[in-house]
Amino acid sequence: MAPKGKLIIIGGAINTGSFTETTFGQADNMNFFERGILKRITTESIKDNLSRFEIITTASLIPDRVGEEYVKAFAHLDVYNVGVLNISSREQANDKQYTDRLRAAEVIIFTGGDQLRLSSIFGGTAFHEVLLEKYQQEQVVIAGTSAGAAASSKNMIYQGSSKDALLKGEVKITGGLGFIDGVIVDTHFVQRGRIGRLLYAAASNPGILGIGLGEDTGLFISKGTRMEAIGSGMVILVDGRKMSDTNLTDVQMGQPVSINNMIVHVMCDGDVYDLKTHQLKIHHLKAIPES
Repeated sequence: MAPKGKLIIIGGAINTGSFTETTFGQADNMNFFERGILKRITTESIKDNLSRFEIITTASLIPDRVGEEYVKAFAHLDVYNVGVLNISSREQANDKQYTDRLRAAEVIIFTGGDQLRLSSIFGGTAFHEVLLEKYQQEQVVIAGTSAGAAASSKNMIYQGSSKDALLKGEVKITGGLGFIDGVIVDTHFVQRGRIGRLLYAAASNPGILGIGLGEDTGLFISKGTRMEAIGSGMVILVDGRKMSDTNLTDVQMGQPVSINNMIVHVMCDGDVYDLKTHQLKIHHLKAIPES
């Protein structure tokens, strides 16, 4: 059964809501808030700007500062019913006061930081169970930026340098929060040259679609399968289902990996990819006549 919830995963940095992630000025960020991804998060929620928002700062090493900035950012969109949950232990993730707040939320946002903190603190807890239940059964919006996006899938990349990604054993994968299956997500993708990480992930498990999110870019996922690109940058998809050969099982740890016939798609704002049919529909804008 298709989940009733909506999932928005964002590549991180520049204009995703946290001024700590950018060297841009506040005016640039405010312009983005009005027209971009944070506005989309708000309008997709069941009560628009009257929805109850919970910002989960668990992944961040500066949770107080990041939480405060998200509250300020949403205030510029006339969203004031915003709380911050800085859950830093598994004990807290099993505490009823936090699960009760989660049950009341209509928008849940995971900030950037370290995705391994999200999986190790929340995995298998009462908080995690409520998250999965709400996503399946309620019209909730769950959003994640950077680490929050990387942890959204069942399988999660948590380590691996960009330059050595295609050396056997360099990319480390573990379990994520599991809102969506059949994909693996990488963030800051274009800017940090992480194509090798997704190629390796897809070669080691060709049934999983690799998703590379550029900064200031995301995917709006509805019904668990319809993925619409949003934001100003690019989304890279790596599809290994038709990979014809790889030497991954032959080479020693630390040696380069060969891959034959890996399919790559590039999505931009408005393009839609269907996880059921594996078809990409490109959004063609009508050309504006020159004056």
